[in-house]
Amino acid sequence: MRYQAGAWEQEQIGSSTVQSRALAGISNNTLVVGIPGSTGAYNTAWTKILSEQLDSTHKPCNFVDLLVQEV
Repeated sequence: MRYQAGAWEQEQIGSSTVQSRALAGISNNTLVVGIPGSTGAYNTAWTKILSEQLDSTHKPCNFVDLLVQEV
């Protein structure tokens, strides 16, 4: 089976994405994300990538397991 990119991927996320200066990491149990560029780039990053990764039900993987929950 061949991977078929979704319409949003084909239109909004192209090969220039690898040149992005976006970065992310965890500091003191807080996810820190830097997304340089236009508001359109931010909106795409949030709605198509980050919001899914912060959803614990998103499969096959997500960021939630990386965040330690304080008791």
